[in-house]
Amino acid sequence: MLRPDSFALTALLAALSAVGPLTTDMYLPSLPDIVHMLGGTPAQGQLTISAYLVGFAVGQILYGPLSDRHGRKPVLMAAILVYCLASLLCALSVSLPMLIGARALQALGGCGGVVLARAIVRDLYVGVRAGRELSLIGSVMALAPVLAPIVGGLLQTALGWRAVFLFLAAAGFCGVIVIWLLLPETVRERAREPMSFASILHSYRRVACHGAYLAYLGLATASYAGLFAWISAASFALQGLYGLSPVDFGIAFALGSLGYMLGTTIAARIVTRFGLGGTIGLGGLANALGGLAMVASVAVGFTSAASLVVPMALYLAGLGMILPQAIAGAMMPFPERAGAASALLGFVQQTVAAACGAVVGAFLGHGAWSLAGGVALMGCASLALWFATRGVRARASDAKR
Repeated sequence: MLRPDSFALTALLAALSAVGPLTTDMYLPSLPDIVHMLGGTPAQGQLTISAYLVGFAVGQILYGPLSDRHGRKPVLMAAILVYCLASLLCALSVSLPMLIGARALQALGGCGGVVLARAIVRDLYVGVRAGRELSLIGSVMALAPVLAPIVGGLLQTALGWRAVFLFLAAAGFCGVIVIWLLLPETVRERAREPMSFASILHSYRRVACHGAYLAYLGLATASYAGLFAWISAASFALQGLYGLSPVDFGIAFALGSLGYMLGTTIAARIVTRFGLGGTIGLGGLANALGGLAMVASVAVGFTSAASLVVPMALYLAGLGMILPQAIAGAMMPFPERAGAASALLGFVQQTVAAACGAVVGAFLGHGAWSLAGGVALMGCASLALWFATRGVRARASDAKR
């Protein structure tokens, strides 16, 4: 079994956390072809992303309390098996509605990896140490959005879009074997109350009434929604408006994603010096500047793909500084309900991201303005929330001392 503080455990948790970006980003180069082959419009194709986000949000509501009661490992293995079967169903889809439904089911399984990886971190670490661990996980996990679109573009070019989902199913089955053999059970004290609708509501009520939790939840949600404005529109904007091929798009998307890797790497180095709040503040500034730079590029009329990719890389660097620290700050007050705290955060985060992506997708026919506007709005909201919540976050930090 893997030991806490080992790089191997960090890498495994990073792989579990990477299920979301891997599953979303790998098929982005195939989206235009999927829409063409199955019949539909770009807005309908974007619904395969929104359906995934909705399923991802709903599933987390269940996994958190279940794992608090029954342990992380068995719940995690069951979730990944559902993900594998749904990925096979995606590969067999013969219509867009069928693919949309399969994507929602795929998300119901895949979200288990993300929410339970966060809960495992809270089981093992506290405070700034948890933030540093989440940043390290983010640094390793950041390879997923860098490599996934490149691999997806190559699979699309060589074998077609169905091969992408077969690849994801095979990766999931390998993950189940690794979890079974190597992952230790980390829950020290399981929730005492039996699982019921009332007990689930009680868990979430306790979490949602905490002021600092809500502050960190808002920061994580706003910054994350900007990412999905980008994901929802990037393939159509860069391939449809800027003329990139699937492989070129994969490379361009990967280059932008390097910003997230840079952000998490910086955060892991500075969080022990500047604390959670200071690191999040720097991230919020990068979010706002990246979003505003993208709006300026569209307004000026630049036609190079770099005019979107470079500002997005800056935004993603900010996200890499915000997200791990906001998650750590949100979960700190709830050692006995880490699963529920992680699940509620994920539910709100994914629901808002799905709504943001759907709105951006609905206006794709109007050029890159909806993309740039969505990213800028969420970036500025992140910075504004950091300023607005300084008091409640500081009071919660003082109470812990």
